[in-house]
Amino acid sequence: QVQLVESGGGLVQAGGSLRLSCAASGRTFSSYAVGWFRGAPGKDREFVSALDTSGDTTYYAGSVKGRFTISRDNAKNTVYLQMNSLKPEDTAVYYCAATQRGIGQMISSSYNYWGQGTQVTVSS
Repeated sequence: QVQLVESGGGLVQAGGSLRLSCAASGRTFSSYAVGWFRGAPGKDREFVSALDTSGDTTYYAGSVKGRFTISRDNAKNTVYLQMNSLKPEDTAVYYCAATQRGIGQMISSSYNYWGQGTQVTVSS
């Protein structure tokens, strides 16, 4: 059992940067792989990034590769998404998710736990 809370979203100009954080309440968070997805409320969520329990193996959607970096600090029960060179098409609600599968997953249905999302808006 784990609960996730995202933070760090906001309004930024194109070309700017944001760092999203996802804080987990579970005592065994280090055993979960984590991921980030994005989309509008009530819409299908697009895969953004994921990483394994160790934090050493990462996965990225082609649209963000080279611009976004996912990481985790298991001692702090927190996962991060550093977003650089932001584009207007990055505008969305961003969600963090966790799965007990142990390795990063690229399909939203693979995740058992979800945060409520944080809004990211990129102006042109």
